[in-house]
Formats: sequence, C-alpha cells, structure tokens
Amino acid sequence: MFESLSERFEGIFGRLRSQGTLRAGDVDEVLREIRLALLEADVNFTVVKTMIDRLRERAVGARLHEALNPAQQIVKLVNEELVETLGGESFAIKYASRPPTVILMAGLQGSGKTTATAKLARWFRQQGRNPLLIGADLQRPAAVEQLRTLGERVGVSVFSQPGDPVDTAKAGIDEARRLGRDIAIVDTAGRLAIDVDMMDQVRRIAGVVEPNYTFLVVDAMTGQDAVTVAESFGETLDLDGIIMTKLDGDARGGAALSVKEVVGKPIAFASTGEKVDDFDLFHPDRLASRILGMGDMLTLIEKAEQVYEKDQAEEAAAKLLGGGFTLDDFLEQLQQVKKMGPLSGLLGMMPGVPKEMKDAEVDEGRLGRVEAIIRSMTRAERTDPTIIDGSRRARIAQGSGTEPGEISQLIKQFREMQKMMKRMPGLGRSKGGGGRGAKGKKGRKGAKGRKGGGRVTPAGTSQNRPKQPFTLPGLDDMGQGMGGPGLN
Repeated sequence: MFESLSERFEGIFGRLRSQGTLRAGDVDEVLREIRLALLEADVNFTVVKTMIDRLRERAVGARLHEALNPAQQIVKLVNEELVETLGGESFAIKYASRPPTVILMAGLQGSGKTTATAKLARWFRQQGRNPLLIGADLQRPAAVEQLRTLGERVGVSVFSQPGDPVDTAKAGIDEARRLGRDIAIVDTAGRLAIDVDMMDQVRRIAGVVEPNYTFLVVDAMTGQDAVTVAESFGETLDLDGIIMTKLDGDARGGAALSVKEVVGKPIAFASTGEKVDDFDLFHPDRLASRILGMGDMLTLIEKAEQVYEKDQAEEAAAKLLGGGFTLDDFLEQLQQVKKMGPLSGLLGMMPGVPKEMKDAEVDEGRLGRVEAIIRSMTRAERTDPTIIDGSRRARIAQGSGTEPGEISQLIKQFREMQKMMKRMPGLGRSKGGGGRGAKGKKGRKGAKGRKGGGRVTPAGTSQNRPKQPFTLPGLDDMGQGMGGPGLN
C-alpha cells in the first residue's frame, strides 16, 4: 500500500546523501518534495500542512547530532514526524477489573468488520484470554452465520439470538458473564452508507452493553472516505480507536496517515491480509520505518518466534554450523519459513533490500517443487545426497513431477551451502584450528604440527577470491534478475 510513497522518499533521501552538505535552500526543496509525495499518497491536506510546518520548525532550529550528517538528520526528523502522525505509540488494552471486558465493533458494510471481529477474538486468545463473540448484526443476511464460521476457525464460540439487536447484545453480555468469559466482542450491523437508523441502533447497543472499548472498522482502500466515515461515527459514538483493514491493498495509504490527526483517535489494530492470522496491533514506528525503506525487523522477528521453537532453532543452527545439516532438516526449515507468510512480504521487512528485489515477482510455487523433490527421496538419500546417481535422479524426478536436472541443481546448491557455512570465520572450525583456542593461545603459532607464520592458503592461489553468494538450495532462480545476493 505504501510502495509509491516509500519510493518517493527513497528518491528524495538518495539525492540528499549524494549532496554531502545541505544549505537552507536545500531544506526548503526537500520539504517541498516531501509535501508533494504525501499529497500524491492521498494524505489529508491539513495533515500534510501541519506535518511540513513541524518539520520546517524542527529542521531550521535543530542542532545537528554529532553522529549524523545533515541528510541523516533530515531522515531522522521525517521518521519521528511520521511516527507522531501515525499515532506515536501502539495501542494498549487495559482489561476490566470485573470481567468481561466489552468490545463494541462498528463500521460500514463491506469494510471487513465481521472478519475483523473474528480476527480480534483470535488475537485475544493469543494473549491468553477467553473471548465470546456476540452476533448483533441481524440486518445483513447470513451475517451471524459468517461470524459462526469464522468463530469455528479461530476457536471462539458465538452467541446470537433472533429479535431486536439491542436485546441480543445485552443477552450476549449476560451469557459471557454466565460462562465466565473475560472478553465479549459485539459485532453490530453495518450499512452501505451512514444513515440515521444505523447510528441510532449502534448508539442504543452501546448504551446497554457499556463497552470498555469501541472500535471503528474502516477500509484503507477507500482513501479519504475512511477518514470521513471515522468523523461521522465519532460524532455518535465515543470511539477509542480505529481498526484499519486491507492495509495490504494497492491503494495509496493516505487514510492510515490521516486518521489520527483528523479524527484524534489512534489506529489500534491493522489487518494486512485475508487470513485470520493477518492481524495485529498497529505499530506506528514500524510502519514509519518501512515507509522510509528501513525495513521492519521487529515484526519479522515476531513472525519467526511464532513458528520457531527456540530449542528447535538452536538445534538446527548447531547442525548447520557443525556439518550435520541434512535435507530433512532443510525441509523442516523450509516449512517453517512458509508459515511466516509470502516471501515477498518477508523481503519487504528486511532493511537494505534493493528495490528490484522488493518489486520482483517471487515464484512461491518454486518452494513446492523443492519440497516435492526432497519428499521423493528416501531417508538415506536425504541424509547423504552423494549416493544419488542417474537412476535415482530419474526416480526422484518422476516421483516429484520435475526434471532430473532440477534434482542435480538442488543437490549442488545444498553442498555449496554446507561448504560455505564451514568456511565462515569463527564457525565450523575443527578443534585444532587456528585463532585463540580454549587455552587462549595466539593464532600466530597455529595448530599443532604447523609452524607459526606459515602460509594458510595453497601456493599460487589468491587470498582475495570473490566471496560466493549465499543461496538457499533450489531458490537461486526464483528471483532471477532481481540483483540480490543468492537470488540472481
């Protein structure tokens, strides 16, 4: 969603770094370009004006940090202003002293409200809570059935009853207390447009359930209309935060950058995909970092922690560095990476990834082909790929629906990866290798049986050989032409 804005910022800051020093006129030119970039991203005009005024005031009167050059200082200021515009800090949920904590969900029809309701319930379950979903959307046909289906997927039960939505919501809260649930999430009806009846109904529901939090679900794809909707609901309900859906879309992203400044309510949660696990707290600092092309390592680490067990990860690392890493281990790691989400999304979170890699079409099906090849091998072949001869390659290719050449390529790349890990400085050394050993001996004396100060590379070879790129077996041509290490 923020790709075009991110590209504009990268271009602006790239020109800044090439200049070395900045004059007063340069600052004005940079602020003008930032203003145009934000307006083109559909950010509210008032928000842009306020942000540029703050940047100009800080840039003119700021004392340059000794560790930063002027260009880096501008980047730092823009990052801080983006974080502030997006809300400053992540939303913090405080639970009711007397359960249940009641959450009221409101929004227009088509904004993804019911799906976001189920995703929110799943998020609370991840926090160790025991939620109950209450289907008070009796206006839209099959809305309750949709909520029940989603509830089954996330493992949360749903309460609903026919009749008046206000009575249903109240009965749902009573049921949550009876069952001992500590979270009650009320899904209310939406309309295609804001009308008096809809606002009156959600206001009456809020009156009987007395929510601890009222969240408005808005569609990020609607641009500035999302901000207008938030303003209208804010006049009727005491909103606590915004849940922004479809942040993975191809709209320009102006709504996310405008809603906090215009409405005065922060974005509490963000939905970044259709899957129920594509939902989390909104982190302004992380989004600002991604917009400025600096990646989002914290989110990447959190995704890895969700699918990797610490003991398993340490065991796999020990095998990889010790030379005992087999194709079975590689297959297991490949499956864990797939659970983290699309590779294109993971690349976008990594800092310093070239634009060509981010924009390239990553063939996710290639992972499936690699997995099929490994699964078509016997256990002995996975443990020791050197035993795979021509007849074995033909059998594996037939079983995996691939060509024998692909099997040879996978095995070759796997061997290269093993060799490279052994060559890495400080890793994979033999016990008698050089460097400071367990007894603290200096590396100049070398290992036992070798004279100190001697040659460590064979005669006639260059010590400045180009480093081999790091590649994942079977993935070298996935990003052909992207220009990144191990992907070209």
